[in-house]
Amino acid sequence: MALKNPRADHYDRLETRAPKQREAALLAALPKLVAHAKRRAPGFTRILAQVDPAKIKSRKALATLPVTRKSDLTELQAMQRPLGGLNATPVAKLAKIFMSPGPVYEPEGRAKDWWRSARALYAGGFRAGDLIANTFAYHFTPAGSMLESGALAIGCTVVPAGVGQTELQVAAIRDLGIGGYIGTPSFLKLIVEKADEMKADISSLKKAHVGAEYLPPALRQAMLARGIRVTQSYGTADLGSLAYESLGPDGSVNQGMILDEGPLLEIVRPGTGDPVPVGEVGEVVITSFNRDYPLIRFGTGDLSAVLPGASPCGRTNTRIRGWMGRADQSTKVRAMFVTPKQVNEVVRRHPEILRARLVVEGESGNDRMTLKCEVKERPGGLAEAIVGSIRELTKLRGEVELVAPGSLPNDGKVIEDARKYG
Repeated sequence: MALKNPRADHYDRLETRAPKQREAALLAALPKLVAHAKRRAPGFTRILAQVDPAKIKSRKALATLPVTRKSDLTELQAMQRPLGGLNATPVAKLAKIFMSPGPVYEPEGRAKDWWRSARALYAGGFRAGDLIANTFAYHFTPAGSMLESGALAIGCTVVPAGVGQTELQVAAIRDLGIGGYIGTPSFLKLIVEKADEMKADISSLKKAHVGAEYLPPALRQAMLARGIRVTQSYGTADLGSLAYESLGPDGSVNQGMILDEGPLLEIVRPGTGDPVPVGEVGEVVITSFNRDYPLIRFGTGDLSAVLPGASPCGRTNTRIRGWMGRADQSTKVRAMFVTPKQVNEVVRRHPEILRARLVVEGESGNDRMTLKCEVKERPGGLAEAIVGSIRELTKLRGEVELVAPGSLPNDGKVIEDARKYG
């Protein structure tokens, strides 16, 4: 249980502990988590069949475990309803089951702040006694419940507004003096514009916490000009809140997003389970210490990168650059699918390759693909050997370009589709 922090600017003392202390606590909990998942969750009993939980006590050991990706869930859940056997708590003892597009089903347990969203809201300035409008959807998908649970844990009073009906949203803010908004940035913009149209006074609205879509810097500035301070967080329907922005002493937003205290983060090369160096863009993979839904090495399909250093707000956990796109870069070349997994297998076969990027170019009916490979050494016949591996693995003809280390963009892309359409 987290110890409350007497300082009002941090949610609890966990946020300011020494990084080595945090890392030691996470790694000490790993063997127990793996054992719990293997014993209680039938899906992980199968996935981790050959794993000795007692040996999973370092990041290096964790990296040997298979990645279960979000894209796998539809198939896993079709095999074993409703949650693919990844739940350690029986469905009858859970609080809720949600249904996201796919369909993909997600659970919610009965614990307080089950989704861990309170910490993100607190960092954004939300406090006990605040009256807030939660405009995330409450039907089927979990966002409404996810953010409400965190707000209630802080001690806020929640108006469960849901989506749509902008005139009613404006009326509620005006009549009740609502001071906080939770929802998407685009819907916040619509509400403010509707208030202007109605000539309604919504000056009580001072803070907003947004997510689920891109927050344009211009929108953040426009809201600030109206007296509304906007912060954002990053999370998923499977894992809950993962990282969040924090505020400086003057109310400005600090760079990057701070990792929540609950999960263990890895950034891996897309299409693999291999961790990348700090600062390199890759897929966000999370191990969640959630007793009900203990997702181990769960590949979110999202791209991000670790930011060096600590936040000036005093929180000491790892910072990430936030959401930077999707990791699934599969594309079709001459009627054949080419995947990051195939590209990474080419790299694995040729240890001279440090990093690689497959660039697909051309116009309709004339696809060309070139594997650009960062190499330090160029032994004779290397390019030809790589061409052979490309043909063997993809069943397609490809060219190879050997380039200097560090010359490829650091954007997490393994496959770049540069074709011209229309």
